[in-house]
Amino acid sequence: MELGYACLNLTLPSQFRTCRLATMRQEGMAKIKELTLHNIAQVEAMLSFNEQHQIRFLRLSSDIVPFATHPEMNWEWAKDEEVLERLALIKTKKKEQGLRFSMHPGQYTVLNSPREQVVENAKLDLGYHSQLLDLVGGTDIIIHTGGAYGDKEKAKKTFVEVYQTLPDDVKEKIRLENDDKTFHTRDVLDIHHQSGVTICFDIHHERCFHTEEDDLKTLYAEVAKTWKMKPKVHISSGKDSTSDPRHRDYIELADFQVLKRVLGDIDTDVMLEAKAKEKALLSLRQQVLETEGKNDGN
Repeated sequence: MELGYACLNLTLPSQFRTCRLATMRQEGMAKIKELTLHNIAQVEAMLSFNEQHQIRFLRLSSDIVPFATHPEMNWEWAKDEEVLERLALIKTKKKEQGLRFSMHPGQYTVLNSPREQVVENAKLDLGYHSQLLDLVGGTDIIIHTGGAYGDKEKAKKTFVEVYQTLPDDVKEKIRLENDDKTFHTRDVLDIHHQSGVTICFDIHHERCFHTEEDDLKTLYAEVAKTWKMKPKVHISSGKDSTSDPRHRDYIELADFQVLKRVLGDIDTDVMLEAKAKEKALLSLRQQVLETEGKNDGN
């Protein structure tokens, strides 16, 4: 099991830069390249920190290349020699250290939207994420089903239909995550059975539906079978209760212990979705070590 954190490092701290559309229009593609190289440097610094702390799982920010899919973007970032050289170094480090990279497009990347333009934009965004992951050796693009739009079963069917139109290299990376409002784990498993999409299990989201631990185990056993590689899951702690969808800054040890029981003997990587980022990871790791030490009588 590898523990990971998402996008930013608060210890460094890391900061990904973008700009306003007006700035891109005024300063041109040179500005976008400058920002992209800055953002790659942020990733490099995070990887150095992670190496020092034996963290081998990282969710990369979607903001590495600003305006990557904007219609006015005419810089071919994925053909730029300087960018390719820097990303190739990250890919080499990934291979040497056995790292895992994932990405999680934002809330506007919706494949089952009734609006055609939203779907087309989502396809472009997924293409960008896939291309960037290819260049650094990443494997996972996490997305949600989208909205129910008044008919959840129809919305699930729409997702399946649009998913099937995606390029194979994009489909191979997509991991469909259960959410905390509409599409619970059983729903995304239904979508898997119709489309073959891999499922990413979020235990906190499922617990928002008050799902009992034995049922969580049953669900995860089914989810794990959708993977062709080592599965990954998400964990967060509810702010006021286990069923509160709002996230705490840190992961509660009790919540992690529930997850470990749910995973059983299935080797799985765990992405921590906690506001304290790497601090939450290091804190949880220490708590686990101390607890296991006490259990061993040390």
